[in-house]
Amino acid sequence: MFFSADLLDEFASLWFQAPMVISSRLLDFALSGGSPSGTAEVGRMITEKLSAASESIMAVNAALVNEGMIAATALATGTCASLAGASDRVAVAALKPYGSRVRANARRLSE
Repeated sequence: MFFSADLLDEFASLWFQAPMVISSRLLDFALSGGSPSGTAEVGRMITEKLSAASESIMAVNAALVNEGMIAATALATGTCASLAGASDRVAVAALKPYGSRVRANARRLSE
């Protein structure tokens, strides 16, 4: 079983960069000693996770509708070549909002 390059890219950013972002944020929070900047970062973490989750849900729904249209067209025309990779495309749609935020946070926190 082979995964698409887009899916591997999203997995890699979550697998390698997310723990670094988490540890960097925890270190910053510990060093802030409860200052307003530390509590602002906690609020930012929560807001980012909620917006990424809602974005992911909308992206998955759109991807499923798109894949349904592709499947209906394939059924009508008697082809099935366009159905390959449908699960990867839906998974990429689900992970992309999280991956983009992790990459942005990794850039921001590494400065």
